[in-house]
Order: sequence, then C-alpha cells, then structure tokens
Amino acid sequence: MKILVCVKQVPGSNKVEVDPVTGVLKRNGVQSKINPYDLYAIETALSLAEKYGGTVESITMGPPQARAVIEETVCMGVGRGTVLSDRKFAGADVLATAYTLSQGIQKSDGYDLIICGKQTTDGDTAQVGAELAEYLGLPNVSGVLSVDAVTADSITVTTSLDDRNVQLRVALPCLISVDGDINTPRLPSYRIKKSLTEDAVSFLSFADFADQDPMHYGLNGSATQVERIFPPEKNDQKVNVVGSAAEQAEALFSLLCDKKMI
Repeated sequence: MKILVCVKQVPGSNKVEVDPVTGVLKRNGVQSKINPYDLYAIETALSLAEKYGGTVESITMGPPQARAVIEETVCMGVGRGTVLSDRKFAGADVLATAYTLSQGIQKSDGYDLIICGKQTTDGDTAQVGAELAEYLGLPNVSGVLSVDAVTADSITVTTSLDDRNVQLRVALPCLISVDGDINTPRLPSYRIKKSLTEDAVSFLSFADFADQDPMHYGLNGSATQVERIFPPEKNDQKVNVVGSAAEQAEALFSLLCDKKMI
C-alpha cells in the first residue's frame, strides 16, 4: 500500500502579524512547527504501513523553509517527502491550496491512500482535505476516529458525525482526514535526523505542474478574499469586587450595565 500524508508548517506562536492589505499571515522570521493535527495523520500512516505493509511519503506546500516539516516527518519514519514551493503559490486560500496540492500529487504514480489532519491551527477551516479529494476525484471521509481494517481494495473506518459514530467501508484509493483522538504520535528519531540525506526531500515548483495557468494558484486562484483580519486585542484590566454576596452581585450588575452588556 502506498500512503501519502499531507502536512503543513504553521506558526509556533500566536504572536503573528497580519498583512493589513492582503490579510495574509506574515510568516517571515516567525518560529514555525508542524501542524499538530498532521502528527496524528503521520502516525496513522506509519501504523498502517507497519501493520499491512507499504510505504509512506509526505507532501507540503510552502516557502523553502517548509523543508523542515518534511524532514520532521522523515525523522518520524516517513520514507521521503516533497515540498511544493513557488512565489506563485503565496496567499492561497483553501481552494487554491487544495488545487496546488492536487497538481503536485498528480506528478506521482498515484497513491492508495491519502491522509490529512483534521484541520490546521492557523486557518482552522478543515476544508482542504475534502477539496483535495474532489480535485483528485477520490472518495473522502472526514473526522476519522479509527482505521478498523484494510483490504486490497477498501478501507474500513469509524468516523464521528454530529450525534453518533458510524463505521464506513470506502473503496481505495481514497482520502481520509483524521481527528486528534485517533492515536498518540511517535517522537522523531534522533538517529534518523543525524543520518538525513539531501534526497529525502524533493522540491516541485509551478514550472513542474501540468496546469501552467497562474490564475489557478495563490491569491489569483483563491475564491475567497479576507475582508478584514486582525490579531485579538490583549485586555489585562481587572476589577476586584469586595463585600457580601449581595453587594458583589449588585456591583457586578452595575458594571455589566455600564458596559452595555445587559
């Protein structure tokens, strides 16, 4: 079985500036890490490969420094990975991101299973997995809590709906997005890190894709635009209310009325 894991490099801190014109996060100079939900996707892929046999690869879209997250996946046990990097990809929304990933994935010989994390911590849309599956023409299951069985032509998973969990059998190839409750990710291997080679990570750019229309990528290919985005304002003001329970309740009521909250 050939498995591909989609990963993303996200800011390692919530103190990130936003470009007031484009609404895009300013990532330059910001410490980054692998998206936490993607760690569960990696562990799922590695566990399946160990149990049923197969190979695992990873892919990401981002600036050249996104190589670091691919290297981390390799240190966890992934065979090799690919970075899709080009200035034409910058500013992509979920639709353009999914399309770019689909173009990169189509450069390969195909995969039996593609695994994504539930969502990313910087965008929190939880849409890329489903949109990627649509572009690739694959069946998709989101919110996967467990992988119960794998055969030569299908995979059986348990997924979470609003009011219950259901078990589904899906034909391969397919794409699944896993939840954080599915497993406990393993730690990267220091031994593998020390022996990393250059060919563990490859790069693809716009010039490598079959679709050479720049209007399908980055800001140009984004169906949505951010009207306004801003970091939350820090409010460390506090009011101490003393007195009896009745006096404290009255003071709190007056405070809420003054602020027009009630």
